Amino acid sequence: MSSTSGAVPTDQPSQKSQLQKVVAASMAGTVVEWYEFFLYASAATLVFNHILFPPSDNPFDAVIAAFGTYAVGFIARPVGGIVFGHFGDKYGRKALLQFSIVLVGVSTFLMGCLPTFDQIGYAAPIILVVLRFVQGFAVGGEWGGAVLLVAEHSPKESRGFWASWPQSGVPLGNLLATAVLFILTATLTDEMFLSWGWRVAFWLSAVIVIIGWYIRTRVSDAPIFQEAQEEVVEEDAGYGVAEVFKRYPRGVFCAMGLRLVENIHYYLVVTFTITYLSLQVGIESSEILGLLLGAHAIHAIMVPFIGKLTDIIGRKPPYLIGILLTATWGFFAFPLYDTGNAFMIFIGILAGLVFHGLMYAPQPAIMSEMFPTRMRYSGVSVGYQVTAIVAGSFAPIIATFLLRNTGSSIPIAIYLAVAAAISLVALLFTKETRGVDLMDVDRMDSESRAARRLGKLDDVPGA
Repeated sequence: MSSTSGAVPTDQPSQKSQLQKVVAASMAGTVVEWYEFFLYASAATLVFNHILFPPSDNPFDAVIAAFGTYAVGFIARPVGGIVFGHFGDKYGRKALLQFSIVLVGVSTFLMGCLPTFDQIGYAAPIILVVLRFVQGFAVGGEWGGAVLLVAEHSPKESRGFWASWPQSGVPLGNLLATAVLFILTATLTDEMFLSWGWRVAFWLSAVIVIIGWYIRTRVSDAPIFQEAQEEVVEEDAGYGVAEVFKRYPRGVFCAMGLRLVENIHYYLVVTFTITYLSLQVGIESSEILGLLLGAHAIHAIMVPFIGKLTDIIGRKPPYLIGILLTATWGFFAFPLYDTGNAFMIFIGILAGLVFHGLMYAPQPAIMSEMFPTRMRYSGVSVGYQVTAIVAGSFAPIIATFLLRNTGSSIPIAIYLAVAAAISLVALLFTKETRGVDLMDVDRMDSESRAARRLGKLDDVPGA
């Protein structure tokens, strides 16, 4: 068995160059798709609550309605993860990634063409929900394919570092979306921005999609996937969601548990922060976006460094520190926000994103190393995306509801701390996988299948 998981050693210039090209292809699509996903998140607070929903005496009502459509994208993500995971394990990562980037691009562009509530009434939010579902469906299939394209090309000694780069695409996409909105809100009047300026941000996605799609045509699937694909055909080995739940349930549920607090925390920091600072503290939208802009840039830079750290000390230690620190964030961040001081607010936002990075950077390597190649796309997609239904999708809604009904940030902080406790339990049940050879994972999976066929093994390898 190769010691590099089907990948080639990166000490050879041409081979390292190929791996860098794979990283660029994965990141290009990730940046594009998360630019569009987070553009919606920001627009839900800044725009959609004003123009796509009926007016209300309480400003929180329209925000909750807008976040309701926002949640639809998260509900669609596990559906996309299941579908893309199934066909990605069968036909390859590259083909599905090219399709996902086009799908999310078309849906986002059409969002920029939506008529307002005053023009077509309740048809406006209905169409928005449909487009949001399509967008979430595509993003649901994106993450698993993007990180696996890199992880399966990477040597085991540096998989944590290389596989963390697509994670940087998420804050970079958010950074890009925030930058575009910041420029528009800073240069246009409120009337101009609500009338047509916000649409420009959505229409710009078409240009970025074309670039991302082209870059993804220049790479191929990893050798380890091609070998596994042949094995699936020759031995009629199973793949897909049903198979991964049957054979590796522990991996799926650990991935879900690890994801819970990370996902809730992120959307409290990058989405609910806008609502809190805008409605509770009274900070102008352009100033909020400017503060987020700087924090996103630092977040994107730090993720690969944490990924490299996981190759040195293991996947679990940084994750543990991230969970423990995140449990404290709500108790000090909101008081910092309440000062109304830009520097204090920035410290609160940045601390939240630093804590998040400690959990987010190790995820691709941890989850990739949990499953064999024949069902890896399905395993990581389900483990990563299903949690979003009860985590990131409802986090802004729950936080807004708690703030509206209590007038205090303490219940929100407690909500985040409880999620951290659940993820801590999941981490305790997660195996340390640093240095694992993906070909060894496949070999053990193959041996267990052979033993089951001979009636010698009843245990589930991932149980």
